[in-house]
Amino acid sequence: MARDLEHEARNKALVLGAFDALFNRRDFAAAERYWSPNYIQHSAVIEQGREGLFALVRSVRRQYENALAVAEGDYVMVHGRFSGGGRPTRIVVDILRIDGGRLVEHWDVMQDEATRAESKSGLPMFGNRFPDA
Repeated sequence: MARDLEHEARNKALVLGAFDALFNRRDFAAAERYWSPNYIQHSAVIEQGREGLFALVRSVRRQYENALAVAEGDYVMVHGRFSGGGRPTRIVVDILRIDGGRLVEHWDVMQDEATRAESKSGLPMFGNRFPDA
């Protein structure tokens, strides 16, 4: 089966636009257009459904930075950093399934960002600098 690169590019743009609307701009009206009302949440730290995600975002102010977006078919995986809000900076890989132009399902893997002193490899987890630099 041949890959549809245009479809995958649209899906990546959709996810990045959704994350910017919700996490950076905190535009919940726009976010409702991106996330399906039947959104399925597989995260261990976020309540079920779209409203569970929106409630979390309303409870703390975090900024999202993206380093990488990879798409295959109806799935998009983004590597990003969530910072601010008085909480530890987290490096997250989010996996989202897209259907009908909306985010319908989500999985994630999260880890607190290591400082230079904590990094056994001597390299940052995100980008080209440590958070303490």
